[in-house]
Amino acid sequence: MLHLRTGAYAALAVLLGTTAMAQQRTLNYYADFDPAPLAAFEAAIADFEAANPDIDVVLQNFDHEGYKTAIRNFLTTDAPDLANWYAGNRMAPFVAAGQFMDVSDVWADNGLDQSLGSALASMTIDGKQWGVPYTYYQWGIYYNKDVYAQVGVEVPATWDAFVANCEKFSAAGIDCLTTGTSALWPGAGIFDYLNLRTNGYEHHMKLTGGEIPWTDDSVRATFAEWAKVQPHITENHAAIDWQDAATLLVQGKAANYVMGNFAVAVFKEGGMTDETLGFMPFPTINPDVARAEEAPTDTIHIPAGAKNVEDAKKFLAFIAQADTQTKLNMALGQLPINAGSTVGDDPFIKAGFELLSTTPGGIAQFFDRDAPAEMAKIGMEGFQQFMVQPDQLDAILERLEAARSRIYK
Repeated sequence: MLHLRTGAYAALAVLLGTTAMAQQRTLNYYADFDPAPLAAFEAAIADFEAANPDIDVVLQNFDHEGYKTAIRNFLTTDAPDLANWYAGNRMAPFVAAGQFMDVSDVWADNGLDQSLGSALASMTIDGKQWGVPYTYYQWGIYYNKDVYAQVGVEVPATWDAFVANCEKFSAAGIDCLTTGTSALWPGAGIFDYLNLRTNGYEHHMKLTGGEIPWTDDSVRATFAEWAKVQPHITENHAAIDWQDAATLLVQGKAANYVMGNFAVAVFKEGGMTDETLGFMPFPTINPDVARAEEAPTDTIHIPAGAKNVEDAKKFLAFIAQADTQTKLNMALGQLPINAGSTVGDDPFIKAGFELLSTTPGGIAQFFDRDAPAEMAKIGMEGFQQFMVQPDQLDAILERLEAARSRIYK
């Protein structure tokens, strides 16, 4: 009798164990994290699993370049439940191909149009949302406070005031605006902001999406604004990299630098402090254009071929939460998108959070994210040439337009 009862208990234990195993569900998550972001996400995944003990998140991490190839393969063959990518036009091809799932219900059910409102436009195509953003970092103008005091000018709020300052910096033998375009992309940051301030977010996205000719008058208007400061940009910018240009700002040989927040570490390594380094939003050019900002945004999507959609949506909702984004971005050293999140005491992180959380005009990614790779390269080559040879603008725009007609077709 004892033997039978013990056997029954054993059978019951096996049955309960089998039931528990059957209830355990798996989320396959593919991403391309560097070591520091990987550690931050492993901690976030552990928090999610603690809150959802019946879900096991299996993360497969790729190197960046390998991931660009891998995502095009696995989305059409054996899709995971979650996949990292980027906002704006970078996600558009996967949306158009039906490879990313519409997650508008996650946004609606969790009020994300409010809490993640600054990134709503960059996550929306055809009135629907196709993923959840979890981090970004601001671009803007970093400036040398000592140089401003030396020349006796105020921090400008408008482009006209910025241009007027440039005349005074140049008269003092100081580059008004520095950059290093040997790698091309820093010049794209200048173009992006000039176009966002001249024509606005929607125009900028249509231009990088191939819908507006490069020879259009609206684009020429952007270059007309650029021409106002072209004589005041570091002369040998095409021969130096962005870190060399950062040194010019540190040394007081340049006053302003259009750059992303990642450069702050380089400025401070060179000897600048919170007392000598300043940050300002890119000045207003057209007051009728809503202020939009440049903030490369990392996102998570549910592939259309995902097998565990319900739990994948739970994970997206978790990553969108204010406390999750606070903790995650503290580890990343970047900015949470949730307006209810908090940031540390770093003045540049705080300035960026305020800037991006309150932008009414939308968040652009960056020229080489918003435009196809081939168009981005040709475009950035054109920007660099314009800064060296502004008299060649017509030829540059004709070349970009020829590329647009070929690439987007």
